[in-house]
Amino acid sequence: MTEEPMVRADRVSKSFGSNMVLRSISLEVQRGEVLCMVGPSGSGKSTFLRCINHLEKIDAGRLFVEGELVGYRQKGEKLLELKPKEASLQRRDIGMVFQRFNLFPHMTALENISQAPMRVKGLPKAKAVARAMELMERVGLGDKADHYPAHLSGGQQQRVAIARALAMDPKLMLFDEPTSALDPELVGEVLDVMKGLARSGMTMIVVTHEMGFAREVADSLVFMDGGVIVESGDPREMLANPKEARTQSFLSKVL
Repeated sequence: MTEEPMVRADRVSKSFGSNMVLRSISLEVQRGEVLCMVGPSGSGKSTFLRCINHLEKIDAGRLFVEGELVGYRQKGEKLLELKPKEASLQRRDIGMVFQRFNLFPHMTALENISQAPMRVKGLPKAKAVARAMELMERVGLGDKADHYPAHLSGGQQQRVAIARALAMDPKLMLFDEPTSALDPELVGEVLDVMKGLARSGMTMIVVTHEMGFAREVADSLVFMDGGVIVESGDPREMLANPKEARTQSFLSKVL
């Protein structure tokens, strides 16, 4: 029996009103794989990412994480949406890092990281705090545990956000343009943490404009435009020799 992919999208479509944002997207991400998604703004990349953990509902198709249908259960031919509590149970295993850091401003970095494991998983405070400190060290911020978000740089806040996502021991990490809100000189420190995660075998889907990161770290690359996958393949091959005219045009502007 072959192992289920970590993520499988089967003809996923999504509209906002009359605007069709995703048009029958099908792809697979294997365990331990890093998939980078690139493309112009408005091409559907972030929406697709949000569908994977049911922050957005899909209109057609199916999305599976580790073989389990996301956001719905199947009854005969019908799909029934999960109750919010059931959906959030699924979401526990999927870490997500957004463009904006979304840290709680009234909590220290350490408190931001340790809250969810205590509240959602019932981890004792001492264990949650010890794990949070481990993660602060892992993202290079061991000396910033007692700092509030307002006293951290954007790059430091984003590293805390990554540690917060890791605190739930996710099997899958989603990154939605995690460096796009950062000053250029702070981008490297966040990408370094993500490279370390990739080396550790974490399954990751990364929406990014950082082509160097995609070339160095990704196992596969997807170029999206107009809600469809225009081209996908080996990142180094695709960035050097894109086959499709739309991919060529996009990459000529960003490389």
